[in-house]
Amino acid sequence: MTMTVDLSYPLGRFDKTAAWTRESRAGAIEDIAALPARIREAVAGLSDAQLETPYRPGGWTVRQLVHHVADSHMNGYIRLKLGLTEETPTIKPYEQDAWAALPDSHLPIALSLSILDAVHQRWEVLWRTLTDAQFARTFRHPDLGELTLETHLHLYAWHSRHHVAHITGLRERESW
Repeated sequence: MTMTVDLSYPLGRFDKTAAWTRESRAGAIEDIAALPARIREAVAGLSDAQLETPYRPGGWTVRQLVHHVADSHMNGYIRLKLGLTEETPTIKPYEQDAWAALPDSHLPIALSLSILDAVHQRWEVLWRTLTDAQFARTFRHPDLGELTLETHLHLYAWHSRHHVAHITGLRERESW
């Protein structure tokens, strides 16, 4: 029996209704902490031509994907801070496909890897210091509805693993 992997969602879709535990929270924080090293490892040794390869047909290039993760995680970090300092703020989504088409998404990936190093160091510190009451705080996403900071943590932990899997899956398929 052959199993087909969905190249858009190699780990499956995020389930925002899952029941989170303290153990899953700790694992999610570890995923956030590990993302910069994991994405560096995933792109290590890739040539410019390989960085310009879409991770799936019709998808972003590996270069755009790395820049997207930096864009997304900067937004995620700010959303956490808004959720901690305001009462159920409505956060602003962004057009990720339009952002991926902007000229800065064609710059060397070292720039976004540096951003990820810094953002994730700060993000990890915040996540590790939150109380249960703070994890229960919420913000409103115009498309996803009201989310707790707990769900936000797990979403970005999934997002971290999800995009690393895009790159590692491409490397496996292409035998790079």
